[in-house]
Amino acid sequence: MTDSPERHGDQRPGDARQGGRRRFRPTFWATVCAVPALAILIALGTWQVQRLHWKEGEIAKRVERSQGPAIALPGSFPDPAAVEFTRVGLSGSFLHDQEFYLGARTENGRVGLNIVTPFQLDDGRTLLVNRGWVPQERRDPATRAEGQIAGPLEIEALLRTDGWKGVSFAKPPNKPEERFYFWLDLPVMGEGVSQGIITEVYADAVAAELPGGLPIGGQTRIALKNDHLEYALTWYSFAVILLVIYFLFHYRREEEGPDETA
Repeated sequence: MTDSPERHGDQRPGDARQGGRRRFRPTFWATVCAVPALAILIALGTWQVQRLHWKEGEIAKRVERSQGPAIALPGSFPDPAAVEFTRVGLSGSFLHDQEFYLGARTENGRVGLNIVTPFQLDDGRTLLVNRGWVPQERRDPATRAEGQIAGPLEIEALLRTDGWKGVSFAKPPNKPEERFYFWLDLPVMGEGVSQGIITEVYADAVAAELPGGLPIGGQTRIALKNDHLEYALTWYSFAVILLVIYFLFHYRREEEGPDETA
């Protein structure tokens, strides 16, 4: 009688394949595709980390400068960016008959515009001051006459720099002939002010109680949206997922290895 294969511990056909040793064997084209993709994902995550550090520094700078004690307006501005968001105390009077309009601006979800008015300083200079937000239907000064304070007064404001801060292809044209601006262009606006203005910086008035409640000051954005950590973790997670997929695809039993020509 012939012994059965089971009695001698022999394996049936296919048993070796089912219990074969696993090995990690990368294939050419899968590697060619995976390596650049992995490099891009890691680079995007690293870029977001760099953006995170930049944004944190920007927020800290704005908080430090805007919440410090008000200082006197500098006599000159050789580096306007170095004083941006600095709180200053101003003494003088508004030239309400020469105000400008900055749109479109929102306040608690409502669309309107900001009122930008020349402020004639006691030292003879004139500084443009963004007094704050008003609804579109209150653009006419006659509809907010209570807030058009006349005579000498003292205010506090944050120094700002002008120019378009967005991407160039989305830059809208201003309408100087209507005294309406989407972004402040101080040299051009200075041509529409009888006293001439400081063209290196302007100022955003801080929030303050005004008769009639308009304009609403404090329009400077100090707290910036900062989602860069979440973005960085997302890109790095994609990189890890890609590595796992790449490994599992190539970690197979020897007899089941992927086609080397694939």
